[in-house]
Amino acid sequence: MPTTFQEIPRKRPYTPLLNRASTLSSLRRLSETKLAILADELRLELLYTVGQTGGHFGAGLGVIELTIALHYVFDTPDDRLVWDVGHQAYPHKILTGRRERMVSLRQKDGLAAFPRRSESEYDTFGVGHSSTSISAALGMAIAARLQGIDRKAIAVIGDGALTAGIAFEALNHAPEVNANLLVILNDNDMSISRNVGGLSNYLAKILSSRTYASMREGSKKILSRLPGAWEIARRTEEYAKGMLVPGTLFEELGWNYIGPIDGHDLPTLIATLRNMRNLQGLQFLHIVTKKGKGFAPAEVDPIGYHSINKLEPVNALAALPKKVSIPKYSNVFGAWLCDMAAADQRLVGITPAMKEGSDLVAFSKRYPQRYFDVAIAEQHAVTFAAGMACEGAKPVVAIYSTFLQRGYDQLVHDVAVQNLDVLFAIDRAGLVGEDGPTHAGSFDISYLRCIPGMLVMTPSDENELRKMLSTGYLYSGPAAVRYPRGNGPNTLIEKNLKPIEIGKGIVRRYGSKIAFLVFGVQLNKAMKVAKKIGATVVDMRFVKPLDENLVRQIATNHKLLVTVEENTIMGGAGTAISEFIARENILKSVLHLGLPDMYVEHAKPAQMLAECGLDEAGIEASVRERMLLLGLLAKPI
Repeated sequence: MPTTFQEIPRKRPYTPLLNRASTLSSLRRLSETKLAILADELRLELLYTVGQTGGHFGAGLGVIELTIALHYVFDTPDDRLVWDVGHQAYPHKILTGRRERMVSLRQKDGLAAFPRRSESEYDTFGVGHSSTSISAALGMAIAARLQGIDRKAIAVIGDGALTAGIAFEALNHAPEVNANLLVILNDNDMSISRNVGGLSNYLAKILSSRTYASMREGSKKILSRLPGAWEIARRTEEYAKGMLVPGTLFEELGWNYIGPIDGHDLPTLIATLRNMRNLQGLQFLHIVTKKGKGFAPAEVDPIGYHSINKLEPVNALAALPKKVSIPKYSNVFGAWLCDMAAADQRLVGITPAMKEGSDLVAFSKRYPQRYFDVAIAEQHAVTFAAGMACEGAKPVVAIYSTFLQRGYDQLVHDVAVQNLDVLFAIDRAGLVGEDGPTHAGSFDISYLRCIPGMLVMTPSDENELRKMLSTGYLYSGPAAVRYPRGNGPNTLIEKNLKPIEIGKGIVRRYGSKIAFLVFGVQLNKAMKVAKKIGATVVDMRFVKPLDENLVRQIATNHKLLVTVEENTIMGGAGTAISEFIARENILKSVLHLGLPDMYVEHAKPAQMLAECGLDEAGIEASVRERMLLLGLLAKPI
């Protein structure tokens, strides 16, 4: 069994066997008896590298043995290995030629936090969110068959990811096309499995063996000649397996189910995978692992150790002043949700598996009957909320901006078309940092403001967030409040639940010639730049409905309008300003500042903002350049 470690090493560990397995060809030359030692060394290496960079590692620790076994048995990258989500893929990166670059993980110009096709030939499918692996691997298997190529396709999916609809769509479709595909269910929560032990491991070896497969196919040919005989035999086999293993659902869908087996037992894993490698058709292997395996604190608290921050030097930590505790935007939402729930018994909270991230922990404890975690099923979350709203409940859907993209069709058809009272608390709006473009909330203003009847709000600080949540909750119809990851400017928060007037912006600073029209948390930066150039600053607050009277007034009294938002410029809030003044036949120079028409690569949030020209220096430089062009600024000598 794997060695259990108590601490994250601060110095690179001694890993002689891992050093020898610097390529997959050298890994495959190792004897099986050495692989348990390799697993311990790989686990230590993962602990060390993530300690240097921060990032997800609980899931990676749980698939150390599986990762070794897959690359040991299959001929990757020719055989296509598709990892679901990507939290599991750090050990895979280490074994596939990126070990020395792991210290650059999630940093600017460094390795991505998730599998990426452009990064390595071993990353067969780019992924940031969950539940796509079976569909992608099935597509790869069919494409290989059409091209006459004999290769294997393997999808590794977690039990949490299996809750999403797309995973079941793929499981249901695969029998129709009869591909050669292996799906490995990494069950790290014991959510659908029975106890794993010697019997189930033994059965897995028998059921996956070539002898059993040959007997099964031979019996099928013989019994198929007798009316009804094969169907009776098939049912008998299914019921017998169902008494011992929890795979009846997958068997009914048309998959050959094997398992559950211990995902940390390397000999059993390798023997089973070798057997299944030679089987034709749809194969489903169920393994049970422990998230955080081999690192004692993570085994005890797998949620808390889902990811960690970078380890700072001991001396540096001692020298650092104690940070003042400032609530994050998600904390402000969590507190508001509890307060509004106390005031209105109709309120229900819904989240697609983001209880901790969206800070619904306190709400779930105080109001367990009104809290609903629908798992990784964003589409269901939205329509579930719509159904509740039909019957007089007041649903609040707490969801990340990038995750709401998956439920967009439901947002339009099931909520907006029916004008239902559903509030969307959209967390992680804008750039999110090291997780990169798959997790950035770059498009929500654009995809929300085109929906008729949608109320769309962009708070500039924590107090504005609380006010807008109340406003959206009390609004008759669909409403959205989008707010960023992390902390705000530590504004004093009013504890009441009063709404603000819908569609009204506020002039935060009066100036002349240039006016900033700001949508969201860039307000403070715009204020600093405005003081230098004597500009007006407007906190627009509402993307929809737009404060048209205020925009008309500002446009009349200023020569240059500068819109600022942390959303893609194309179709964003700034575009709404341009559409309005064009409709009003107001001829005015407008400068749009926001996210460019590109995917902004992972880096520190401040670095990403600087790259997009949304830091203070970038905003000032862009405005001065336009002022110079318009003759509003003296030319430099």
